[in-house]
Amino acid sequence: MRIGELAARAGTTTRTLRYYEARGLLPARRDGKGHRTYGEADLRLLEQIRTLQDFGFGLEETRPFVECLRAGHPEGDSCPASLEVYRRKLDELDALIGQLSAVRETVAGQLRRAELARDALAAEALVPGGPEPVCELGGHAR
Repeated sequence: MRIGELAARAGTTTRTLRYYEARGLLPARRDGKGHRTYGEADLRLLEQIRTLQDFGFGLEETRPFVECLRAGHPEGDSCPASLEVYRRKLDELDALIGQLSAVRETVAGQLRRAELARDALAAEALVPGGPEPVCELGGHAR
């Protein structure tokens, strides 16, 4: 198939395919007239790349999976190099989850503090001569 058909079947653009070709992820085969030609195996490579990218893998991280498929393996993740990429990605995700959990705890603490301060102000407003409750957004009494 030609580049336009492959792009359509893979749900991408010809520009992207040329980029993958330049990066060495997609083979550059030409017919007698100099047109790029592709087969079903190339579509499989693209599906592997797109799936991994949808999961947050960078383009360079897809290379071991592509090379595994090009070596004739039925799955791109059946080679040791692909498994190592999975391990590194899991470590990266675990670190991000830890960072997000810490941020979440900080935000939850700020919310609790703000709610306590709001409740204290509301209680003071009920005391004769206490401050008027003010809405932070509009400046009007509640």
